[in-house]
Order: sequence, then structure tokens, then C-alpha cells
Amino acid sequence: MKILLLEDDPLLSKILTKHLSLTYEVTSVYDGDTALETVENEKFNLLILDSNVPGLTGLELIKELRSYSDTTPIIMITAYQDTLHLKKAFTNGCNDYIKKPFELDELDMRIDNITRTFNIEQNQLIDVGHQVLFDALNNQITTENKTFSLAKKESELLNYLATNRTRTVSKEELTQNLWTYETMPSDATLRVYIRNLRALIGKDSIETIRGMGYRLVS
Repeated sequence: MKILLLEDDPLLSKILTKHLSLTYEVTSVYDGDTALETVENEKFNLLILDSNVPGLTGLELIKELRSYSDTTPIIMITAYQDTLHLKKAFTNGCNDYIKKPFELDELDMRIDNITRTFNIEQNQLIDVGHQVLFDALNNQITTENKTFSLAKKESELLNYLATNRTRTVSKEELTQNLWTYETMPSDATLRVYIRNLRALIGKDSIETIRGMGYRLVS
């Protein structure tokens, strides 16, 4: 499932992108004008929009999208607490609404509700090359008509590499985005995860770029 996230607060955007990217394909933008341009050029399953951003506001963006019959589900994020703003958001066409501050679990529940309501297909298989299909939602890979389960962290690692397959991802980026400070793995542990993935999807599937990191080879 592809999500567009519009959030101009750099720290909150980073937190939300990191969290959502564990399950979904996320594109992050920081102003309403860029969000509109991105939606016009790319198909998304869900839009998560902050209401108070530079350029087009979240409310204006919703109104603009609905004016030309874009029916993509929208969750609005806002710091406003008044019911007038809430009413305007729904009048403009948003489908759900979440007030700051909020827990990540609450956002997950609202996304799940939108997914059920709009019958959004989450189980989209990702072609990771080498005749292997990856189901990020269920932590599984399928190769030669055989299905294998992945450990949760192996699945998160493969999903991150697949989402960023056009570039080399450093070890530091992987550990910072997939682990907490308290659970940060050693280089040796990370190599074990990579070795396990190679054993399942092909020894040449993940390339080690010396001194830089790893890259998924399709």
C-alpha cells in the first residue's frame, strides 16, 4: 500500500515515515504545493495530510483534490482542537481526522479502519528479483511456488532495501531506521540478517558495497 505523508515538522515527519515504512511504501513531502504535484503524478492508496503546512494548507489541498473527483482516502492530522475546524475538514472531503499529540498506535488503528472501509488491498506482493515475491504484510517470500516465513526483523530489513532499491543503503541508515537505540545491533548481527536473506532469495540478491552499505539487486 502506498501512502503520501504531508508533514512540515521535520522531526514528526521522520518519526512517522520511519514507523509507516515498516509496513507501507511511504512518500514524504513538506508543503501542500509539492503534495498536490506528487498526487497528480503518482497513484497513492492513502493520503495523510497535516492541516497547517506551507503553500496549500491541508484543508485547501483536500478541497482541490476533491474538486476533480480524486477519491483517494484522506486522514487529516491537526493541532486544532475546535469542532469548527473538524467540520470544515469533513466538509472538504477528508475521511478521518487525528488530533495532535497522538500515539502511533492510534494512527495505525485509523489506517486499519480506512483500509477496511475502502477495501484497500494491503497484500501487494513486491517483486524483489530472482523470481522472488515478497509479502511485507505477512512477512513471507514466495519462490518457485514455495512460501517461506521471515523473522520480523528480516522482513523489515528486506522491505527497507526493496523500498530503496535504487540506491545503496548504509549500515548506519539501516540500524537507525529499523532498531531503537537500546536494541541497536552490532555489525556482525546485521551481517547475519543479510546472510539469512541471501540464503532465501539468492546469494547475489543483496550486494555489499564496500565502505558504503548494501543494495538490493533485482
